[in-house]
Amino acid sequence: MMCSPARPWRAAMLGAALALAALAAGTRAVRAEYGDVVMNAYSTEAGMRPVVFPHWFHRVRFRCKVCHGDLGIKFQAGGNQINMLKIIDGQFCGACHDGGVAWSVESCNLCHSGKPGLPTQVHESTIQKLTAPGQKQAGSAARK
Repeated sequence: MMCSPARPWRAAMLGAALALAALAAGTRAVRAEYGDVVMNAYSTEAGMRPVVFPHWFHRVRFRCKVCHGDLGIKFQAGGNQINMLKIIDGQFCGACHDGGVAWSVESCNLCHSGKPGLPTQVHESTIQKLTAPGQKQAGSAARK
């Protein structure tokens, strides 16, 4: 399987640590950290908090090609039409978040953990810092 970690015992320890962290966090909204990808193309409209995707956490475990090659995820926040039906069908995040490699879609709050209203973005990216407040970033359109 393309998502299996190199050392199974590390994956088990990491899974246990993540489960404990999730229990400790409860259902509180988390703050995005540098490099996280906030996904909110559909979440707010569906009454859910935005997804905060911890890019660098995933990048430590997997090479770029796993997601951006094998799974077809574009290199642009908001450039993919990721929704829960596709994830449940095993596309995008659902290729690994199937309950076997990583937690399954029934654990909503583990992914939908952002502060309500956060826009789709790469958190604290250089592009954001160069764009004046209220000004749209080049190439980004409202994704509703």
